[in-house]
Parts: sequence; C-alpha cells; structure tokens
Amino acid sequence: MTHPEIRAQIQAAMRAAFPAAEARVAQFYAMQQYQLGWRDEQLAPADVDPGKLLRPYLALLACRAAGGDERQALPLAAGIQLVHDFSLIHDDIEDNSDLRRGRPTVWKLWGLPQGINTGDGMFTVAHLALHGLSDAGVLPAVALEVLKRFDQTILTICEGQFLDISYEGNLAITEADYMAMIRRKTAALIAAAAGLGAIVGGASASTARAFFDYGESLGLAFQVQDDVLGIWGDPELTGKPFAADLYRRKLSLPVIHAIQATGSDGPIAQCYREPEVGDADVRAMLDALDGTGSRGYTASVAEHYHRQALAALDAADGEAATIGQIRAITEQLLDRRF
Repeated sequence: MTHPEIRAQIQAAMRAAFPAAEARVAQFYAMQQYQLGWRDEQLAPADVDPGKLLRPYLALLACRAAGGDERQALPLAAGIQLVHDFSLIHDDIEDNSDLRRGRPTVWKLWGLPQGINTGDGMFTVAHLALHGLSDAGVLPAVALEVLKRFDQTILTICEGQFLDISYEGNLAITEADYMAMIRRKTAALIAAAAGLGAIVGGASASTARAFFDYGESLGLAFQVQDDVLGIWGDPELTGKPFAADLYRRKLSLPVIHAIQATGSDGPIAQCYREPEVGDADVRAMLDALDGTGSRGYTASVAEHYHRQALAALDAADGEAATIGQIRAITEQLLDRRF
C-alpha cells in the first residue's frame, strides 16, 4: 500500500472504533471527533490534517517487517493514535493551553468538565479499537499480551505527565530528571507502537525487544528535536511563535543545559522566575543560550538518540525492504523542521 492508502486505512480503523450513538449523546462523540480533525467548531463534518500519524504508521510497518499482515495491526494502530489524542486532550487542560494544531482546544470550546469527560471517552474508545485485534485474526493470547502492554504503556505515560507537572517551575531539575520524564511521556508510546506492532506480526522476543528499543530511542530523539524547534523553529513551519517555549517558560533541554551552565542567578533562571516574560527577556535568554552552546548541545543529544534508534533497528530480524522503509523514515526525521 502507498502512504496515503495506509493513512486512509488508519483513519478508517479509528472511525470503526466509535460506537453508534443515540442522538442524546451524539455530541459526546462529536467532541472527540473534533479533536481528531473530523469535525469543525460547530461539530459539522470536516477534514483537518491529522498530522504525521507517525505512531500508528510505525505500528503497521513493524508488523509487516516482522513478517505479519499489516491489516491485522490496524486495530492496534487505531488504538495507538486514539490514546495519543486522549493524552493531548488532558494535556491541554493541565497545561491551560488554548490552541492545539492551530484550533481551539476541546476544553476551551466546551468547558473544563466536558473536556475531561471527552478525554476519558477517547481513552475508552482507544481500548475498544484494540479489542478488534481478535476479529482481525490475531491469536487471542497475542491480543491479550498486546492489550496488557498497551495498558502498561498508558500508565507509563501518566507517570511522565506526573513528572512534567511536578517539575513545573523547578529550576533545579537535572538533565537526567528531564530525560526520565520524556522517556515516559513521549518515548513510551512510540516504543509501544513499534514493539507491539512487531508482536502482532509474530516477531521473536529478541526482534520485538529491538523494535521497542528502536521506538524508545526514536521517541527521545523526536522530543529533543521538538525542544530545539520550540525555541529556534521557523514559525511558518512550526505554526508556533518564535521562541514560544521561552515565552511559556518551558523547562526544555536547552534551557536546563543553559541553567546548569550559568547557575541559579544566570539570566535564564532570573527570567524564568519573573511572573511574565517579555520580548527583551527573550532576547536576553537567546543570547545566554548562544553563549552556553545549548542549541548545538541539544542537537547533538537528538543525533545520539537517532543513532541509537538506527542501531536498534539493525538488530531487528525482519523483512529487509520494510526495515529499509523504517530506516528511511528515521533518517528523514533527523532533519525535520516542524
């Protein structure tokens, strides 16, 4: 299948996970579908770009690489994307975010209680998607193992969100603290996408482990690259204001690196203690980041994890053409600009 065909099949599997809705509760599911880009702010049908769909795509490719039929992994791919979007609904609430993918967030449109409940609903729909594995021909024992690991992954993501919230405003957190957080919050789901996809495809234990390791390293590289883009990314490509993470006083890896280099009385730490950050503050912080070489350091960390991802992929025993396709995607992500 071509990439557009695969994207269409992923979306179709996601749609299939939603139950038929009585009119009284139709809006409950429509709000979930707004998050997915299938509806507009008036809840009329829409077709908003869902993004890269990297996670579900990797699940299908890993299944094929392990020798399986990727169609059997479609319920997993759907569940992976749905649980990702569930986490974004709740993240937006916990981060007090007004916008997501250039549109108002669910909770800003329909209020905090409905936002929480919408996220809870999508969490459950994600599980309903995975229950389709047996119907797709996956052996019951394999489907049960995938569901168990899926739930363990969600718990790990919640651990990461706990750490993220706990670290807010704490200028003493270390790089090790930060990496422990993103390993859970970001990398765990990408690891599950690749590793569980391989399990559905019938991979051996060693090959499944290689795909889990690949996904985790790719997830770490992906998040660290986001940290670079969050400060120095081109607004026309990222869709975010220049230096958005500095205005938000986000404790990303470049900032942590610079604070450790300049100390608790340095310009970045001082600006992060202020109740608001203005343009002059951001210029001062950008100068400090330049002085500490934090952009180059962060880019080197991303490159390190990209190399680890490729090394893990080399250890996987799989179908060569599909492994090559996964490698090509990984190498493209190294230079992404948004």
